[in-house]
Amino acid sequence: MITSEAATSSDVDAALGDLQTHLNLIFARTRTLWKESAARIDPELQVGGYKLLTFIDRAGTANAHELAGLFEMDKSVISRQVRMLEELGLIESRPDERDGRLRVLTATPSARSVLAELRRDHATRLRTVVAELTQDEIHAASKVFKLLSEI
Repeated sequence: MITSEAATSSDVDAALGDLQTHLNLIFARTRTLWKESAARIDPELQVGGYKLLTFIDRAGTANAHELAGLFEMDKSVISRQVRMLEELGLIESRPDERDGRLRVLTATPSARSVLAELRRDHATRLRTVVAELTQDEIHAASKVFKLLSEI
């Protein structure tokens, strides 16, 4: 005989399994979206460079040391990506006024413009997908994703 507590635990386990399956699908779709977005900016832009560029744009400025820590990437990988972003005309670099050993990275006006267009497109796609949800359901989903981001 299955107790109600065991049934509830089993139901929770099934729900968590379902959540993990959907998270895996979201991660796969996100990687595809990153590839598509990077290619829209420049066919040579790699996904890693795209992620760095979007962070730099949203933050306003960043430096390679900060990026290496945030993205848990080796400094040599960051260096190559930053160099490529500079060569593609997507970021500019200047000496840090407080620490001359560091370089301050900023998105170029053309990069900011194309990223703003991509964000509008992404927002439109997201609005279409969540159109059937209520505002409360969207807030609940946001809360779940916030909690998951803290794992």
